[in-house]
Amino acid sequence: MTDRFGHPSRSSATVDNVERMGRALMPQFDFTQRQLVIAMDHGRAMGAVRGLEGPGRVIDTVLEAGADAIMSSFGTIKRYRDALIGQVPVILRLDGGPSHYREDWLRNTRWSLLHTIDDARALGVDGVCTMVFMGSEVELETLEITAEVAGECLADGLPLIVEALPCPCERIPDPNDADAMASACRIGFEHGADVLKTYATGSAKSFRKVIESCPAPVLIAGGPRMESERALLQTVRDTLDSGGMGVVFGRNIWQSPDPAAVVRALRHLIHDAGAVDDAITLLR
Repeated sequence: MTDRFGHPSRSSATVDNVERMGRALMPQFDFTQRQLVIAMDHGRAMGAVRGLEGPGRVIDTVLEAGADAIMSSFGTIKRYRDALIGQVPVILRLDGGPSHYREDWLRNTRWSLLHTIDDARALGVDGVCTMVFMGSEVELETLEITAEVAGECLADGLPLIVEALPCPCERIPDPNDADAMASACRIGFEHGADVLKTYATGSAKSFRKVIESCPAPVLIAGGPRMESERALLQTVRDTLDSGGMGVVFGRNIWQSPDPAAVVRALRHLIHDAGAVDDAITLLR
């Protein structure tokens, strides 16, 4: 007998014992510490994305430069398991919606749980991620998915990251407003998130509202590439100074001409409490 990946089947008791022992020896996603997470799940909605043509090359580059964890899709993790599992904490994106060729991001009209905790166990990942789209047509669906996954994660001992984002609608005229971002994160926390991922709000003062409203650690998402390297690094410095716990960045790293240098500069801010000017020199 074999499992879905062609590996020999084992009794459930043996599987549980082996997985517990293996997990204890593997890198753990410690969400109580500051984190530099590389997001590589974009292809599931965007398809062919500049900078992610060769996921294996990106993985090797960012890990060598000092990334703390990788967040990605089922397909990428399955294909590059040997380079990921046991080498670095890995987070699996579980949910999703139509591609960007069908509808715009933050204006989603359909959203589903596409993978399961059983899939996460089979791949050997160290955490999972779901969305909460506050104010969107699919808000309730994302809350239901997050609540279901949170219960399964609690039973399985896996951390749950919730990417909580306000969506443009009649009651949210400005999705980047700090109060809206704070509410999105608090709702994600209340539905079971161990860690929140959301957008920066534009200043250290405004982002402090998000931190003060959420008992769980908050990491910032990068979104599209920022206008300059200094803007990127200053945004990170501001959120860290407000109590943020790090970043989950994708395009701002692997669409850079020198992704390794960006990782080193971000590490300087996140792990060395460095200044922006010093981090800039690491990019040169």
